[in-house]
Amino acid sequence: MQIIPATTTPPSRRDMGGLRAGGSASLLLEGRALRRLKYTVQLGAWVALTPLAFFLRLEGEVASHTTQLLALLLIGLPLKAIAIERFGLHRRSWRRAGITDLLAIALGVMAVTVVLLVAVLVLFPVVAIPRSLPLIEGPLALLVLGGAPFSRRVHHEQARWRVAALRGGALRVLVVGAGETGQLVSREMRRHPEAGFVPVGFLDDDRNTHGLRHGGLAVLGCIEDLPAVVAEQGVDEVLIALPTQLGPVVRRVVALARTAGVPSRILPPLRDIVSGRAPISAIRDVNVEDLLGRAPVRLDLGPIEAYLRGRTVLITGAGGSIGSEIVRQIAGFDPACLVLLGRGEYSVFEINRELARTYPDVPRHAVICDVRDEVSLAGVFERFKPDVVFHAAAHKHVGLMEENPAQAVLNNVGGIRNVTRLALAHGVSRFVNVSTDKAVNPTSVMGATKRVAEAVVTEAARQSGPDSAFISVRFGNVLGSRGSVIPLFKEQIQRGGPITVTDPDMIRYFMTIPEAAQLVLQAGAMGLNGRVCVLDMGEPVRIVDLARDLILLSGLEPGTDVAIEFSGQRQGEKLYEELLTAEEGIEASRHEKIYVAKTAPLYGNLIRQLERLFAAAATHDGRAVRTVLQQFVPLYSPDPAALAPAMGSGEGVHGLTGSGDGSSGDGSVRLEEPTLVVSKGARAPA
Repeated sequence: MQIIPATTTPPSRRDMGGLRAGGSASLLLEGRALRRLKYTVQLGAWVALTPLAFFLRLEGEVASHTTQLLALLLIGLPLKAIAIERFGLHRRSWRRAGITDLLAIALGVMAVTVVLLVAVLVLFPVVAIPRSLPLIEGPLALLVLGGAPFSRRVHHEQARWRVAALRGGALRVLVVGAGETGQLVSREMRRHPEAGFVPVGFLDDDRNTHGLRHGGLAVLGCIEDLPAVVAEQGVDEVLIALPTQLGPVVRRVVALARTAGVPSRILPPLRDIVSGRAPISAIRDVNVEDLLGRAPVRLDLGPIEAYLRGRTVLITGAGGSIGSEIVRQIAGFDPACLVLLGRGEYSVFEINRELARTYPDVPRHAVICDVRDEVSLAGVFERFKPDVVFHAAAHKHVGLMEENPAQAVLNNVGGIRNVTRLALAHGVSRFVNVSTDKAVNPTSVMGATKRVAEAVVTEAARQSGPDSAFISVRFGNVLGSRGSVIPLFKEQIQRGGPITVTDPDMIRYFMTIPEAAQLVLQAGAMGLNGRVCVLDMGEPVRIVDLARDLILLSGLEPGTDVAIEFSGQRQGEKLYEELLTAEEGIEASRHEKIYVAKTAPLYGNLIRQLERLFAAAATHDGRAVRTVLQQFVPLYSPDPAALAPAMGSGEGVHGLTGSGDGSSGDGSVRLEEPTLVVSKGARAPA
């Protein structure tokens, strides 16, 4: 190894390469020497067991059977040498010996024992070797060859444990969950005491495990016993290590830990650790997503792979919260090409850069394009010729769309009209529209435009070929999305409050972004042309409870440290969301978390009504847009104040003539062509 004096100039790149090469060669030689030593020790110990087996079998009378002993040694020596090499017993780490290592030793010993037994039986007429000798030697070999590495591991861990104990300051940790996840993390803590954690035991609601020991640690009781166990064992911290982090269970553990006066943290689910998405060391504080956690989604991967693998997939709104997660999920199914289309350049740049790191082998193209620009969009379809389209581009902020209703129409309705027309023209095989529960009995402009978007997709399905499927997927709020209430609440808590909640009775459905994206892909695999799929959103959550949970997780007390104030409903807001209208109803699908809304009638002459809607949007007159939307979507219930003429002004929209409520006996809408009259210089109220 080269030694570089401190006074010399820094080593060159070539010198550093030489250092690295020399160090690697040295380590390689040391590793080979260690393996040769292990090989020699194991072979010597195994061969030495043959005389011991003779001694035990013949009760010490070995001298009179030297011929048989030499014969068995000569037969066994090459067999044992081959077994050590074949099963790699000398290449296994003794300090980290585990079940797989013990299994390899057992297989090697068993193979040698069987061959020796056959040899003894064959040679018995010539050399009368006792036939029980291989059966005596086999267990002895398993004991010696298996005991050596495990004793080395125990000695190594105990030594590290003693060093850590002398240093002091380690936290005593109570692990909630005695399953695989809990056992895994407790073993890691014991193997790495320098991390400063000492596991004291487990809690688990499975009473069959109570009193059992896992890796030397006892299951001390059920979750309800947490405060008592914390006091008895002097616990400093509670670690939640559950295989599936169901929200109610996590909420209960956090509440009990708070009662006991100790902090609680959480480990990622075992599936994330195994898949590599989260390391075993990723212990973190409990967040509100954990409190709302649900059972993991079980996907039927075959049908999803069938329509995505080897296909060109276009995702609109690819830089958004849902769009970017759909991109991530699709990338794992080996598509031929991903087309990432979006209007915001930075968000598209970010997801494109992420894919370059996580899926470098998946071809992809980042395209900056507005879905309202049909000419540019047509160029995208002509260039890439997508097989599958996921449409996630939309304006989703309820409050902003109330102030800008024309933009909601142009983007949410005009955009999907352009994308579906081009998808039909280019023979797209699968089109999936990301919809929202706000499209059901809408009270907001955003919700009404998304309901119209569903109708546009349904109409496209009628015009599509027999091998195509155009569907919409409807779901509620997603945790962590842009515009989500949770980041707003966290910001208000950081400022010291107050947290503003619309109403104490307001409830919402929530799911995580990955869960929503996975179910969107699953719904697309069903190929239910013209249907609206509805995701199972679980139980609704009261927003005021969500606010209280966030305050508590921040280590503060609601009402004492951070106040909660109720602001009252704003224009377009609902106290509760629905996933179905009264006339729709649902049908079960092949997936437990996806339902299908029964086919709703189309809205009369769709093309003519869309023309009226775009004409109203072109005036940028909020009242005109809402009036046409209300005729288009009879269940749309805007704030009456938004439809009233501007006070003190005789200008603006003078009238829209239609057919009353527009409902026919079969539930479809039949509207007369309205006449939109706008005075010169008319003002455009929001």
